[in-house]
Amino acid sequence: MDQKEKEWLEQLEARAAGTFWDYLGCEALEVSRERTVIALDAEKKHLNAMDIVHGGVLASLLDNVMALAVMSARPGERTVTTNLNVHFVAPLAAGRLTATAKVLHESASTLTVEASVRGADGKLGTVGTGSFRMLK
Repeated sequence: MDQKEKEWLEQLEARAAGTFWDYLGCEALEVSRERTVIALDAEKKHLNAMDIVHGGVLASLLDNVMALAVMSARPGERTVTTNLNVHFVAPLAAGRLTATAKVLHESASTLTVEASVRGADGKLGTVGTGSFRMLK
């Protein structure tokens, strides 16, 4: 990651203080047009009654990493999620979760993104796609 990307991430973290991103405990690891990666250390508060990571947490990770990918593709522009598709393919346990996203398609007003979440052991737990609309 170059210096400009590091500075952008620092600004993002400062803006995210006190937001849902911060509440979940997300951490941006890599942000570029080619690939965006965030992490979350899943704790007891992120689990459901079956002791696996709650689906809402996983969906939120997908939404967050995809939105960050869109922000990287369109710096300085505002965006909202218009569609989020989530597939829970395997349960994930507490520990380090890593979400990765990449922009698949881009038009003047919308972007389509794909993402996945893996557990600390590298196991694929969740995959999804999202559509994002640029705000004027």
